[in-house]
Amino acid sequence: MPVGTLGDVKAIEHRELKEIGAQIILGNTYHLYLRPGTHVIHRAGGLHRFIGWDRPMLTDSGGYQIFSLSDLRKLSAEGVKFQSHIDGSKHFFRPEDVVDIQRKLGSDICMVLDECPPYPCTYEYAHRSNELTIDWARRCKEHFDRTQPLYDHRQTLFPIVQGSIFEDIRQRSAEALMAMDFDGYAIGGVSVGEPKEEVYRIAEMNCAVLPSGRPRYLMGVGTPEDILECISRGVDMFDCVMPTRNARNGTLFTTYGKITIRNATYADDFQPIDENCDCYTCRNFSRGYVRHLSSIGEIVGHQLTTIHNLHFYLWLSREARRHILNNTYDAFKSELLAKYSENDLKRGLDGSRKKKSKRIPKDYETT
Repeated sequence: MPVGTLGDVKAIEHRELKEIGAQIILGNTYHLYLRPGTHVIHRAGGLHRFIGWDRPMLTDSGGYQIFSLSDLRKLSAEGVKFQSHIDGSKHFFRPEDVVDIQRKLGSDICMVLDECPPYPCTYEYAHRSNELTIDWARRCKEHFDRTQPLYDHRQTLFPIVQGSIFEDIRQRSAEALMAMDFDGYAIGGVSVGEPKEEVYRIAEMNCAVLPSGRPRYLMGVGTPEDILECISRGVDMFDCVMPTRNARNGTLFTTYGKITIRNATYADDFQPIDENCDCYTCRNFSRGYVRHLSSIGEIVGHQLTTIHNLHFYLWLSREARRHILNNTYDAFKSELLAKYSENDLKRGLDGSRKKKSKRIPKDYETT
């Protein structure tokens, strides 16, 4: 799912998202609640109409953003009190409030309010945090079942399995949430600083417990290698800002590995970014031209690199699905990972990793 935190996927139009095959995009409850405000979106007839997107949307509950604002929030059994990162204004989210906000947004998939524990954290902290998350999920589900969609389509609700890196806590989390009978299940609490091997272990242990007949969504992951590894462990859905953020910073993903397009070696390279790719960028522009635009911070450069990276991620998902259906997924994964390993080795040997180009200041984006 391309990440559209504030109602737009950065540096790419909705028309282009459809052309490259995006089926669903992700928005964020916390950010949309603050700007432009739930009341504005509700008066517009819901988020789909407000942003002009006629395909499915998922809205994150804002729990991760509140986690990232640890100096500006206070947790209690009732909910979370936090200060806006924009103007310092004070707000309070109960689990029921998060459901009401997402009813007004009208997203197709809503997420429960959760607490994302930091990494590392103690076993005791992870246990207390998980019990709070389970209780909030129960309250979200009960309120969701008492209320009705405000627009002309069905909404679903996913809970979020937590528990840091502790297997028994995650087992308890998954079993408690499954007993509440949700439409799908998310795996949270990863991509917060833990080693990559822990991400794979967490994905595998949770997918082994969660029902295979319902979507299993790993939140905030990740690199192409991460996606391939976690698909093989049972994950169905992913979101991450990596393809769009990296595109704006000049890192591009290809069928043979990633390249840093701002490196000087591409200045007079007139080949496409990836000869195996049929996206708009690769069909029409050379590495040299894309490097030129990206290096000077030209908006069109961000647009072209974003089109390419999202096209690659969506291609990767489609190819994984096709190979699963053909019972050839393991071979597909092995071949692509071998190319990435070979490319990483080559980049290390020729010193290209050490070549640094001028960076453009990051704009704000989050999952």
